Amino acid sequence: MQNPFESGHVKNYILLYVGVVVIMILFFTASTLFNDIKKVEKKVFDTNISNYLSAKDADSKKEDENTALKFKLLDKAY
Repeated sequence: MQNPFESGHVKNYILLYVGVVVIMILFFTASTLFNDIKKVEKKVFDTNISNYLSAKDADSKKEDENTALKFKLLDKAY
C-alpha cells in the first residue's frame, strides 16, 4: 500500500472534503431560505366555567342512557 502523503493523493482527499463541506453549506442555506416560519396565534381560553359544567352534565346523562342500550355484557367471562 502506498503512502498518500508521498504519492500526492492528499490533494484529492482535501478536494473531496472541501466538496462535501460546500454541499453541506449549500443545503443548510437552502433549507433556511425556503423554510417558511408560521406565526402561531395566542390561544385564549374561556374562563367562564359555569356554562360549560351545566352543558357537560346534561350531555353525560344522555350518553349514559345511550350506552346502556347499545352494549350488553356477557353473562360469563371467558
